[in-house]
Amino acid sequence: MLERLCSPETRVFELAFREVYTAEKSVIYGLLLRLSGDADCAADLFQNVWLKLARHRHRLRADTVLRAWLCTVARHEYLNYRRVQMLDLARVLTLGREPTPAEGAARDPRLVDVNDALQRLSDADREVLLLTSVDGLSPRQAAEAVGVREDTLRQRLSRARRRLGTELERADSWGRWREWLPFARKEKP
Repeated sequence: MLERLCSPETRVFELAFREVYTAEKSVIYGLLLRLSGDADCAADLFQNVWLKLARHRHRLRADTVLRAWLCTVARHEYLNYRRVQMLDLARVLTLGREPTPAEGAARDPRLVDVNDALQRLSDADREVLLLTSVDGLSPRQAAEAVGVREDTLRQRLSRARRRLGTELERADSWGRWREWLPFARKEKP
């Protein structure tokens, strides 16, 4: 796949790009949506990720794991957005927009609880949980995406899971989600 992405032949590159896009678009958009909490912001950042793949495809090493690379780029796009956002008061004011009643009604109540709890976590906690539990990256790949050692990521992940459990317990939603989440404790402490 990487060889075809780096091909000088336009047609070969386009086909490879479409294949990667089809396979990874939901993971990348989902990550950006969960990190940002805003569909418009996620859509903008999502486009930037794919532009960077097209522009920098020749820099990819032969051992690159595309999903991990794309998640790393998505994370950096989000972090850059957050830096700019801190300087732009108008964006800060729209960050916490509430979902419309139609958006809220269509969601699974367990997802509402989990998403609400995730939004109360720090960016770092939310990021490691999403990369490993939702986006399907291995701890090694997630560590690479975040830019830390694997053992450091595992520690962060363990703490983030504990904090998420605490947030869900605090919201009294333990019963709805404990059997559903793959890393949830089976009994309330």
